[in-house]
Amino acid sequence: MSFQTISLSTDARGVTTLTLDREEKHNSLSAQMIEDLTVAAAQLGADAAVRAVVLTGAGKSFCAGGDLGWMREQFHADRNTRMAEARKLAMMLKSLNELPKPLIGRVQGQAFGGGIGMMSVCDTVVAVDSAKFGLTEVRLGLIPATISPYVLARMGEGKARRVFMSARLFNAEEAKELNLAAKVVAEADLDEAIEKEIKPYLAAAPAAVAASKALARSLGPAITDEIIEDTIRRLADTWETPEAQEGISAFFDKRKPDWTVR
Repeated sequence: MSFQTISLSTDARGVTTLTLDREEKHNSLSAQMIEDLTVAAAQLGADAAVRAVVLTGAGKSFCAGGDLGWMREQFHADRNTRMAEARKLAMMLKSLNELPKPLIGRVQGQAFGGGIGMMSVCDTVVAVDSAKFGLTEVRLGLIPATISPYVLARMGEGKARRVFMSARLFNAEEAKELNLAAKVVAEADLDEAIEKEIKPYLAAAPAAVAASKALARSLGPAITDEIIEDTIRRLADTWETPEAQEGISAFFDKRKPDWTVR
């Protein structure tokens, strides 16, 4: 199956590279990319020949967050439409989180917002030492809602609170300290580091790997349909606040929002 915003390639060993392929947009999440990723997760999960999946981004960035055009559409949408779009994003993350294959993140450049969400659903992440990260939603008067169950499950509440609501950017070493990245390497060493993560799975029984992953997920923090729906409702509520309207308007107008202390 062909996709518009991602690409899949599988080598002779059964290792699939899933590439976010909107290089000119820093692989920002559009409605089409969300749909493509959801379909790809189902396809890869059902393919017995796939032993491991590497999630990466084309070009200079992993994923710079939400696509500006998609955000503009949400700004002018009604509540039901916003909730429907947030639900699609939530279900995409759920599909990747529950993928019955090892999911290895290969992260370079920028990972903001939804990019942090996708890092959080990987089983392990290798990041380059020059990468930059941030949960920047509150700069727009929004909250990191749909990604929050996965971010909190990965970081833990205490660590998440350091970066969850400040919108500050942080580097790869801090991403490692926050449990977002397992390893930080020089860009020249990235592929070698990814190969080291892949290799053990090629000697492991595929069904046992899938069952072990499902076991770990069942024993981890609950991410139920009710929790997911609550995050969607909270996001919809936030979109309707004066802060969100001001923050997003200011962003598109390329000015500082009125709450900024100068």
